[in-house]
Amino acid sequence: MKLRSELILPAVLCAFSGAACAQSSVTLYGTVDGSLMWQTSSAASYSTAAKNNGGLVRYKDGGTYASFWGMRGVEDLGGGYHAIFQLQGTFDSGTGKLGIGDSSAPTTSIFSQVATVGVGGGFGEIKIGRQYAPMMLALTDTDVRRAGYFGSILTGLVGLNSAAGWVGASTNGAIGGVYDSNAFVYVSPSFGGLKASLEYAPGGVAGSIQGNTRESAVLQYNNYGFNLAAIYYNGHDTNPGATTVPTGLNNNRFLSVSGLYSRSGFSVAGSFSNGRNPSNSNQTDLDMISGGLAYQFTPAFFVSSALYYLKDKNHTANQSTSFVLGASYSLSKATSVYANVGYVNNRGKMNQSLVYGQPVAPGVGTTAAMIGLRERF
Repeated sequence: MKLRSELILPAVLCAFSGAACAQSSVTLYGTVDGSLMWQTSSAASYSTAAKNNGGLVRYKDGGTYASFWGMRGVEDLGGGYHAIFQLQGTFDSGTGKLGIGDSSAPTTSIFSQVATVGVGGGFGEIKIGRQYAPMMLALTDTDVRRAGYFGSILTGLVGLNSAAGWVGASTNGAIGGVYDSNAFVYVSPSFGGLKASLEYAPGGVAGSIQGNTRESAVLQYNNYGFNLAAIYYNGHDTNPGATTVPTGLNNNRFLSVSGLYSRSGFSVAGSFSNGRNPSNSNQTDLDMISGGLAYQFTPAFFVSSALYYLKDKNHTANQSTSFVLGASYSLSKATSVYANVGYVNNRGKMNQSLVYGQPVAPGVGTTAAMIGLRERF
């Protein structure tokens, strides 16, 4: 659904003013995604001490991605420059509740994913506000499962976070970042398929310049069927508790190299990542290795499979391997159906989940399956 600014009132104002009105547009967009999910173990949180509550069958929002709605706008400033904004928030299609933000308490946010304003031109693009961390966009581009909500590089990253002590009550995780608030992000133009993204998010902590800050750099290459990425992410005072005073502690580092190659409908991908606490690496030092294959049988029918292996370098008994298979079929340009099945072998205190937002029991092998419907507008 598109709401164009060249509607009646703006057009009349332009006509009467006689001024040259810059061309602009606003687009309303979104997705509703609902599914039926079955899982053989479950837990109340992502805590590695959570007990096994047994199997469950439930309605689950977001079998592919979360249900969300948003609006984006662009205004031509002339001379090859443009101004942009974007607002985007998730909601649970089963209950209508809004998604969680990044506060230390489990509070909801209207625009839980994106709330940015920016400018672009020949120099590239600058966006400021809450937005996807560049590292997450790069991981999505190099994952055959496209960082989906069932068995993907996203659920692997959640596994690293839960092993590092994150319990899921905030989007401010212990390892890397899916979203960052108060962020300044610059994306360069592409030079022969090569581009860079730079991020800085000030913490706003009085008396501590580094308190609660984030910084990252991502280098990507996309050409000749290759999509390659190198990621550096560093954070301070990550995932603070409600009573924690930010001090600038450097406790969140994520490094990754990943790649995807596509040709004639086939795609193959792989990655190696490390997440650690630089100030206390003996507490948090985790590796993630992924690999995947996918094939586009027809423009409407797509199948992908992948594995995601996690290892605690400080405690070798803590390991996890997930295997997933999924298929989607487009009924139209806006409507698709999908099915996913997977198994995760969690050992020790590991609790890598198969479904984003649905924890599993630590140290327990778990099978999950899902069928669903996704509608875009």
